[in-house]
Amino acid sequence: MNDPRPELSVAVVMRRERNTTEMRRWQDWRWVLADVVPHEEGFGVSARLLYKDEREERWLHPGYTVTLYGDDAEGYQLNLSSSAPCWFVLWRMEEETTLSEGPIARPEVVSLSYVDAGRWLDAQETVEQVPAPAAVIEWLQAFVARHQDSEPKRRRRPESFRSLTDRFGNPALISTEKHRG
Repeated sequence: MNDPRPELSVAVVMRRERNTTEMRRWQDWRWVLADVVPHEEGFGVSARLLYKDEREERWLHPGYTVTLYGDDAEGYQLNLSSSAPCWFVLWRMEEETTLSEGPIARPEVVSLSYVDAGRWLDAQETVEQVPAPAAVIEWLQAFVARHQDSEPKRRRRPESFRSLTDRFGNPALISTEKHRG
């Protein structure tokens, strides 16, 4: 019997902030990832505004599950070996919404895998990161220790370096001369 996959329930906090750089000529506001926090029952199930003033808004998006998979131990190890292990959040803009007067940033997926984040970035998605707390890092380290391959992957020799043999296993003779006739 297989152990169930370890999971954490989290919520994502997105921040809408007034643009104070030169970009304000094109865009008055911008969205950034503010935090990933443990999910609590009181958060409910839908996004809601937590805070608003003339400079920023903070939105809570509850109900995300981070699941660890044994075959992604390398991706988790890459995250752990970085200078600051973190959460990776893929988010997209939702143009039509009843929650806000303008478009809203909607998180899609939360992960602790460096490989997941790289794949999302390769697909031209918006991915941001925030530091993971010590308790999550310890939980992730324990998982990686149980699932990481102890034997390093061996590099396969390219086919071009294999010696050529005929169908009987004898060395094949190759000539670059042109044969005429």
